[in-house]
Amino acid sequence: MPYPARLNPHLEEARAHSREWARGMGMLEGSGIWEEKDLDSHDYALLCSCTHPDCDGPALSLVTDWYVWVFFFDDHFLELFKRTQDREGGKAYLDRLPAFMPRDLEAAGIPEATNPVEAGLADLWARTVPSMSMEWRERFIESTENLLNESLWELSNMNAHRIPNPVEYIEMRRKVGGAPWSAGLVEYAVGAEVPDVIAASRPMRVLRDAFSDGVHLCNDLFSYQREVENEGENSNGVLVLETFLDCTTQQAAEAVNDLRTSRLQQFENTALTELPPLFVETGLDPLSCADVLAYVKGLQDWQSGGLEWHMRSSRYMNGGGAGAALPGPSGIGVSAANLKLTTARAESARLRGFTHVPFQRVGASRLPDFFMPFPVTLSPHLEEARDNVVAWAHGVGILEEGVWDEGKIIDYDLPLCSAGLDPDATPAELDLSSAWLAWGTYGDDYYPVVFGHRRDLAGAKLCNDRLSAFMPVDGHFTLAPANAMERGLADLWTRTAGPMEEGARGSFRTAVENMTEGWLWELTNQAQNRVPDPVDYIEMRRKTFGSDLTMSLSRIGHGRQVPDEIYSSGPLQSLENAAADYACLLNDCFSYQKEIEFEGEVHNGILVVQNFFDCDYPTALAIIDDLMTSRMRQFEHVAENELPVLYDDFDLSAEARRILDGYVVELQDWMAGILNWHRDCRRYQESALLRHHPRPALTIPGPTGLGIAAAELPRLLGLSG
Repeated sequence: MPYPARLNPHLEEARAHSREWARGMGMLEGSGIWEEKDLDSHDYALLCSCTHPDCDGPALSLVTDWYVWVFFFDDHFLELFKRTQDREGGKAYLDRLPAFMPRDLEAAGIPEATNPVEAGLADLWARTVPSMSMEWRERFIESTENLLNESLWELSNMNAHRIPNPVEYIEMRRKVGGAPWSAGLVEYAVGAEVPDVIAASRPMRVLRDAFSDGVHLCNDLFSYQREVENEGENSNGVLVLETFLDCTTQQAAEAVNDLRTSRLQQFENTALTELPPLFVETGLDPLSCADVLAYVKGLQDWQSGGLEWHMRSSRYMNGGGAGAALPGPSGIGVSAANLKLTTARAESARLRGFTHVPFQRVGASRLPDFFMPFPVTLSPHLEEARDNVVAWAHGVGILEEGVWDEGKIIDYDLPLCSAGLDPDATPAELDLSSAWLAWGTYGDDYYPVVFGHRRDLAGAKLCNDRLSAFMPVDGHFTLAPANAMERGLADLWTRTAGPMEEGARGSFRTAVENMTEGWLWELTNQAQNRVPDPVDYIEMRRKTFGSDLTMSLSRIGHGRQVPDEIYSSGPLQSLENAAADYACLLNDCFSYQKEIEFEGEVHNGILVVQNFFDCDYPTALAIIDDLMTSRMRQFEHVAENELPVLYDDFDLSAEARRILDGYVVELQDWMAGILNWHRDCRRYQESALLRHHPRPALTIPGPTGLGIAAAELPRLLGLSG
């Protein structure tokens, strides 16, 4: 915990106010949920006084009321619907709540409240939103609805008895844990909104998500005993890693704490290295920059204050909150303040992430027996597409710029991948998807060669900006192509986006820009020689791999039969992310030698695991293989169990259900086709690598493989020796 905890001087004022407010909303005696002694023992005023140490008394009281409301909602929903398994009643209950959060308080009347949750939300909304912008209201409504709606998915799946895999757990925990919602209240408490122009940017998204993960993983460490041993809960990060790594509880707890440390270090790195360029690029005025930094400080305060509260709350395994009394209003929190602000373990991990030696000899990539439950089928038009993609690449100049030549594109055999991704494609559709894969793969190779080695981040950013100009939503080009990437994109955009409606063009353009944004992220890490944090790596890898792009190509034919909100729903996002992660990590297994030995890369999932656990290549490979299998199992679970519930919730037509069932099959083909391509193309074979890549000058003698520490789990978790 790099920040000391402090205590808001208005603690007693907030305690008294929240007690009277809860009683006025009907949450105490007579509610059947809480009595006054329950509220007093929970002490949400202490939580908010630790997490918001600088706001004034009225603001602290209002924020405390919000936390009283959200915890009461959780207990209320549990008693009324989870214990009784009344999903229909729970859905009707949740469907009413957005009506109590109108964007415009003057426009529409709020319905009459029928329970304390509705009454509390109506009161809080009316007291909070007048001081906030419409953009903040939109973001806070979204995070609140996510928090509420995930209760319904918990109710649907609580009898599945599944322990999630680590990636699934992190994503799910952000929604049900509520920390993104807490981040919205930080803006209110510090009196500084995040400007809308940067609210959706990568740096702000990463700051919010890293904050959320740190808060949730901290809670998991403290609540393990209560949740797992006493309540039989299966959604706890310690249990997740205990199961996934097949290790002891204490080893899993150490790993969870290491991941929490990594997320806090990711938070710091993002704040220090990504915010200043963002301020410059967007032209933020000094006051707006100060607001963002106040928000960042507010998130830091929440981290340290949340830890302080956990150390003292009687909810958790700390001897009933035993410890020294909290200091007076002018003091700081004793427990967190007395902690070392950093540890040798944390700083060793930080140093390891910046000291990877590139171009180490690792030998041919080792390939496990990948779990793949779906067969591969190839398009009968493959041979023709192979000839056509080479001709297309020559035509736009991809093979004349010194990065690729004809030998490379033939060895890479991108049409083989397309033929597996879409075995039912027409010849024209197969040619188009092959050209898209060739363009995206070329760009992935082009950026490190042209911009990476000379650390030309400004040039790469300019290149990205120009590429966006060749994807006009209105169909009109404003620039003339100046190189092969621009010529190729202009051609592909015209052929692909031309028949689309304008809204679909905008979504497709975003999918391509997600990939090019990922390339910039890779260059930034390369410039720092920084091995990425595991969570940041997984989430950005989906972009650098082009998952959004290729999945968007699959959706083009779905038309208006499937509502947009279906694709943004939790189950569809879970399905797509599981498929994307399987494919991305598969690529990392095949490309390990190419990237580590021949290209000096730091972006490979196996290397990320080696760095995080301080383990060797075989150990990291085994962990990646297990994660791939877990993600595939999750894909199957979502398709079989969660999509039917989604169909019913949205009352989808038979045609929409048929399209989405077909989309599941398309994703199955997508994963099977990608595995088949990796096995049969020559992009990753050692003989081809030696032919296409001259040996770098720097080589590291000694044993092959990265690292010799920790060949077994207890050592790699730092618990022995």
